[in-house]
Amino acid sequence: MKLFLVLSVFIAFTGNPVSSSCEIEFSPPKVVVRFGDPFSLNCSSTSNQIDSMGWEAIYGTGTGLKDGVSSVALKIDSVKDWKMEPQCFVNLENGVQCSETLSFTVYKMPDFISQPSQMDHMVEGEKYRLQCDIVDVAPIRHLFVVWHIGDTIIYKDSFNDDTKFPVNTSSVLNLTAQRGYNGAQVWCEANMLFSPPVQSLPKIQSKPQKLIVLYSPTFTKPENETFELSARNKIMLNCTATGNPMPVYSWGFAHPIQQTKKNDSQLILTPSIRLPGTYNCTASNSQGSSTKYFTVIEAPRNRTTFAALVGGFVFLGAVLFIGGLLFVKPDGTFSFSKVGYL
Repeated sequence: MKLFLVLSVFIAFTGNPVSSSCEIEFSPPKVVVRFGDPFSLNCSSTSNQIDSMGWEAIYGTGTGLKDGVSSVALKIDSVKDWKMEPQCFVNLENGVQCSETLSFTVYKMPDFISQPSQMDHMVEGEKYRLQCDIVDVAPIRHLFVVWHIGDTIIYKDSFNDDTKFPVNTSSVLNLTAQRGYNGAQVWCEANMLFSPPVQSLPKIQSKPQKLIVLYSPTFTKPENETFELSARNKIMLNCTATGNPMPVYSWGFAHPIQQTKKNDSQLILTPSIRLPGTYNCTASNSQGSSTKYFTVIEAPRNRTTFAALVGGFVFLGAVLFIGGLLFVKPDGTFSFSKVGYL
């Protein structure tokens, strides 16, 4: 049964002054309820001079004025008003009337949150505006929108608006494009935050939007490199780079007899074509280009081996010289008898 109590009429008939000097307590002290849900609460006073108590509410059971009680309950089967402000009144024996308004919040979760606004592509370093639309939410001041790129939270948005009934709103993310965002998913999530907190509130998520970021090539190993020529091993010059669009490659060789290769991120110098000098590789795409240098040098000579070879030739020359003294005759002919003669 629904009762309607208008205590202003009571005040008009009794002429009692309204005061806030009484100690009025609510249980619970604050109410957060979803639109259409039921709720109940209690109002009590610690005064020992109570004559009567009652509720002023637009609907609900237990709103009548009751004599000789220290507490009154209010029960509503279904909340249908966005601006409920239930008031508890206490009439004291000395004619003083006290009143207190309950902190009461009626909420509604969003019906829908749109996919972040779509664009063809981004360019690294430039700024962009992404937007998610939130539909039919109340009250908006309790709405928080969280923006994600992949698994990372990059922005939290709140709203400073005291409108209590459902509205549509938008959350905007101002984003500077980074190459690390390329291929990542961006999405937004709507949450409602209250005090006291409401348990098990769902989080309303948008569909993700894939980001495409264009950026200039960067070598996976950016520093220039130096290699030594060896007798048997191949030399691999690695020019691999990342970029969007995918980089194309061009090579500059150390000697004119070597032809330039294109679209190949690696160059292999085999023993048949290896020549010392400086080689360069340029990786380029629509966003720019970058060049890396490779220096190929002759391996230092092994001085121990060289000394051994020189020593061998000297020894061989000495043997031949001594042999000439022993076996060659004055007329230039060779004879073992010369040894006996000497």
